[in-house]
Amino acid sequence: MTTTGIVLIEEHAQRVKPPRMLAVPFFFGNALGEADNPEYQHKVLQATFDLLDRDQGPVLEQLPDDMVPDILMQGSETTNESSEKGLNSADELTELRAYYEQWMNSHDGRTAVGGSSIPQRRFRGVVRFIEGFISGEETDMKERPEDINVPQFLRLCVNDLKAFYYEARMAQRPDGADRDIHDWFWSQTAMGALVMALGTHMSGIDDKESQAVAFGIAR
Repeated sequence: MTTTGIVLIEEHAQRVKPPRMLAVPFFFGNALGEADNPEYQHKVLQATFDLLDRDQGPVLEQLPDDMVPDILMQGSETTNESSEKGLNSADELTELRAYYEQWMNSHDGRTAVGGSSIPQRRFRGVVRFIEGFISGEETDMKERPEDINVPQFLRLCVNDLKAFYYEARMAQRPDGADRDIHDWFWSQTAMGALVMALGTHMSGIDDKESQAVAFGIAR
């Protein structure tokens, strides 16, 4: 079977040597680039399928330079202003809920939220769970599947929270650029500050899995 694919970390493909891979300079969760930009996403897919024309492998090519957007800043590269404004994550969630539901309605229910299996109306509980974990409490959620450990469950929760915020912001600011939404999350929201604090806390835990999750959690 002839195969092709996309890789976010080029070094992984160099080590594994799969038959054909397109290396893209995007963050985890954005393998096709900008959210809600199907025209650009189809171009990335076409570049991936073009590798099927290579008759010998392994093939590892980078996304063409003229297709590479401005690289988004990571959370650790921004200064978060939410504490100066007295914001908190739980209240932000409540305020953004109507915009998130507007996004759902306008996209026939399509959403990137759902990996944690926790309904978005229970996300205030997720915030308490994360805050307790950072404080060193023995905290957990009844929704966590038995076969998923706490570090991986935290990763799934953060993915859902970020998707909730990004989709709500896209409904709130439909003409907003991908970079603007990304910078807004990390520099202006209390949730961005909470995720950064979680990443910092997990990186200091003497556990390789926690440290691995911390590496990708604030991007």
